[in-house]
Amino acid sequence: MTDEFTFDDVAVVMGTYNEEQAIGAVLADIDRVTDGRAEVVCVDGSDDRTPEIARKMGATVIEQEPQGYGVAVREAVLTPDRPVVVTTDCDDTYPMEMLPEFLERINDGDDVVSGDRLARGADAMPTLNRYGNHAFALLASLLMGRRVHDTTTGMRAYRRELLHDITWTENTGLSAELLIRPLMRGYDVTEVGIPYRERAGETKLDPFHGGAAIAASIVTVCLEERLR
Repeated sequence: MTDEFTFDDVAVVMGTYNEEQAIGAVLADIDRVTDGRAEVVCVDGSDDRTPEIARKMGATVIEQEPQGYGVAVREAVLTPDRPVVVTTDCDDTYPMEMLPEFLERINDGDDVVSGDRLARGADAMPTLNRYGNHAFALLASLLMGRRVHDTTTGMRAYRRELLHDITWTENTGLSAELLIRPLMRGYDVTEVGIPYRERAGETKLDPFHGGAAIAASIVTVCLEERLR
């Protein structure tokens, strides 16, 4: 029988970089959905008001020099002591109202619950990004021998011990790695369709350079796991 976790057992974590337009709405949504019971951790490299806003709203802010998406998110997922860790992005694209369902699935025995943006069309996503994410999922599926649908989603729930049992190596491709390694090591992973909203503020990822880095990470991680 699995433990019955509540929002007192949940930490919601994110890497933040110059998201002062969106961070307040994201933190307010987390507070509303969890009745203020979830811990929030932001790993921040901003030079705007993002960390100030986050602290005022009760989040723990860990400041570091900007070193890329994966460096920030890796620190974020490894910091909390709570047994369930949920990742999200700080641009207000992800539906915090899905947190109860994610927690329920963890309580039902899943090790990872992964939000699939593409299942519901992801119409708010730029067309190039949407096609790219379909391509990433197809590439990962072919290399793993198991169908996945959204390898780069930023919204997932994890059992904390899994995050500490695996060594994470990728930067731009960390989102894909956080799905691929657990799947290939036999953890129970479920994808759940989620709505996806248009982002607030400017995107920081170059679709061509970033896309190439993500594809390279998928190939590298899949090969490493096959050779373990």
